[in-house]
Amino acid sequence: MQRRHLLPLLGLAAALPAVPAWAQSARPIRLVVPYPPGGPLDVIARALAEKVKDSLGVVIVDNKPGAGGNLGADAVAKSAPDGQTLVMGAVATHAINPWLYARMPYDALRDFTPIVGVAQVPNVLVMNPDTATKLGIRSVADLVAYAKKNPGKLNYGSGGNGSAGHLAGEMFKAQAGVFLVHIPYAGGNPAQLALLSGQVDLNFDNLATASANIKAGKLRALAVTTAARSSAMPEVPTIAEAGGALAQFDVNTWFGLFGPAGMPAELTRRLHKAFTDALAAPDMKARLASLMAEPLAGTPEQFAGFVQRERAKYEQVVKRSGAKID
Repeated sequence: MQRRHLLPLLGLAAALPAVPAWAQSARPIRLVVPYPPGGPLDVIARALAEKVKDSLGVVIVDNKPGAGGNLGADAVAKSAPDGQTLVMGAVATHAINPWLYARMPYDALRDFTPIVGVAQVPNVLVMNPDTATKLGIRSVADLVAYAKKNPGKLNYGSGGNGSAGHLAGEMFKAQAGVFLVHIPYAGGNPAQLALLSGQVDLNFDNLATASANIKAGKLRALAVTTAARSSAMPEVPTIAEAGGALAQFDVNTWFGLFGPAGMPAELTRRLHKAFTDALAAPDMKARLASLMAEPLAGTPEQFAGFVQRERAKYEQVVKRSGAKID
């Protein structure tokens, strides 16, 4: 090319804004799921990865379980803030574990960039139907009345100390002013089996896990734990509808997308738009509904505020429960 033609082109190139490094990368995005394959977070993460490939390119889901989700979340917290490594964080990794674990490898607020809330799944207060019938318990009000007259005679199972079911139970006890004996099991499935067999009286179970047994009449659903009724089972009231000290009761299992701290605002907005558009697609809505999940969505700022409120809420619950993992 002749020099007189080359100089204007060089001047034009110099005038163009620099393209961010993240926009130049053709590397796949790594989406860390800090839990084993097959759970709701994993299922939704894989569906989202497929949905955003046209706008973001290849997204590889990387299951990195361990330490209650802390292992995978920490790997992302310590990654470069270039949008190439994200995590499907959850109520455990960002709201419960900071108070439950004596030593945390990351700061749940300072070490992450919230991108978008994905979904929340209600927990549900369920009883063994034979026990409920024998004791004349058909509602939350009945349960509270019986528990107040018979302190310590009812027990509830959970998937372990510090699990969502355990902490929902502790919050219920504190707000209702009752005493229920907590029996921790090594996971949610053993806890549900104990309830089905009558070894425990009630559980605060995940709605997606409990729904089949509720529909089959093997469990009696007294109430969901969220502030609003679940669209999946609108006939089941909320605990808050019992009124009184329980009027503000609101507990759920939620999950959402985070990047490392320090991600550029433009990159955060780009990722937020891609995943929000994916979540709005009819097939994604159907996938969430099949898991009894309600969309969370909102702006990155709204999601950040939600996480802060959840963290503050669980500080009190975990401390009151006395649960601790060294």
